[in-house]
Amino acid sequence: MSTDSTLNTVLIISDEHNPAYSSVYGHPVVKTPNMELLAARGTVFRNAYCPSPLCMPSRSAFMTGRRVYEIGVYNNCRVGLDTNLVAYGRVLSEHGVHSAYAGKVHVYDDPEALGFDTLLAPGDTPYPGDTMFRRKPLVIRENAEKRAAAWGVRRDGLIRDETIADEALAWLRTQAASLNTPWVLTVSFVKPHFPHYVSSEYWGMYEEGDLPAYGADERSARHPYAEDLRRHFQTMGFTEEQIRGHRRGYWACVSHIDRQIGRIIETLEQTSLIDRTNIIYTSDHGEMLGKFGMWWKCSLYEDSVKIPCIASGPEFARGLVVETPVDLHDVRATLFDAAQTPQPPGWLGTALHRIPVRDKERVVFSEYHGHGTRSGAYLVRKGGWKLIHYCEAPDQLFDLESDPDETVDRHAELPAVADELRRALRAICSPEKENASAHRSELRQLEVIEDG
Repeated sequence: MSTDSTLNTVLIISDEHNPAYSSVYGHPVVKTPNMELLAARGTVFRNAYCPSPLCMPSRSAFMTGRRVYEIGVYNNCRVGLDTNLVAYGRVLSEHGVHSAYAGKVHVYDDPEALGFDTLLAPGDTPYPGDTMFRRKPLVIRENAEKRAAAWGVRRDGLIRDETIADEALAWLRTQAASLNTPWVLTVSFVKPHFPHYVSSEYWGMYEEGDLPAYGADERSARHPYAEDLRRHFQTMGFTEEQIRGHRRGYWACVSHIDRQIGRIIETLEQTSLIDRTNIIYTSDHGEMLGKFGMWWKCSLYEDSVKIPCIASGPEFARGLVVETPVDLHDVRATLFDAAQTPQPPGWLGTALHRIPVRDKERVVFSEYHGHGTRSGAYLVRKGGWKLIHYCEAPDQLFDLESDPDETVDRHAELPAVADELRRALRAICSPEKENASAHRSELRQLEVIEDG
């Protein structure tokens, strides 16, 4: 068991969960009673962001404590990456904290090389990963018809996640209680990531999917980077039936994830581990789900870059809602704080329970250099304001308090606000320098792939 001065942590990570699609964050239809239970027992962070709205860059940054541009993991291709990066599992283990990881990893190296003490159900994306990342000229994916049809009832649609949950729960029952050190268990699920296949039970929870409130005719949808993404994924051909089907399937996938959260909470209660264990639920990025005619992620709009963040445990106030922007680095910092273990020098993040409820000066940052857009882009959020700086298109400024759906770009009328956020961005990095570095990395990867 853990010592009296430390806490254990179960970190639950889903894939591609836009927090707006949960009852905790106000959705009128999607049923997430176990997320509600977690929220009632703990704290909801209403404005949580990912380091980058794409699986491998976001997860790799989270895993290694640094920003995407610092580690050079820009897309979902593993060719030519630095495999000497140090993962949090290895650091925790070296400080006497047992680090266990169950499920999807999808980072810069093989799961077995990351230094976790225990790996459970570690199947991962095979090398070399996604090679459709050329941006100049913009590569067009040619499987739009298959993607458009990938929703509905399928018997094996949830087997991977169920296996991950089963192995994690077995570890909690048989191993966690017998450890004489603090421990951190990460449980990483595949859903609600596309494809939106589910069992008949979850499909039957919802009668019919709806249509997005904002379509491709909105001003924000006509931004050049938004047009790039629709062209890259060829999503404008989706029929109304397919849009409704994907949205219903996504709701069902979220309910499936909620059920797994409930299973974990129940197991912690049954094993008497819950009194000394933090539980954190989050995701690696969001999902546009048809808003502005856009699907999947890859955008710095809120639906793509925001993530759920709900935390309960001895250090978290019950029923609290935190408005201060946070990110996945803060989530990882919480793992170290609970185990009373220092993060390595230069690693980012502040433990979630140490972040004030409403800090209008705190800045969060995200970046995107992956497939589907012509060049890099950067996000800075401070208070209610958000700037998206595009390297090859006009910047956008949004007042998220009055316009949470980002339909009104205020950049032209409020240049002083935009300049303040631009200074905050440049205090973090040079967007021109890092964009050029990302393009050079992309070319090196493509040369290796083309050389065979």
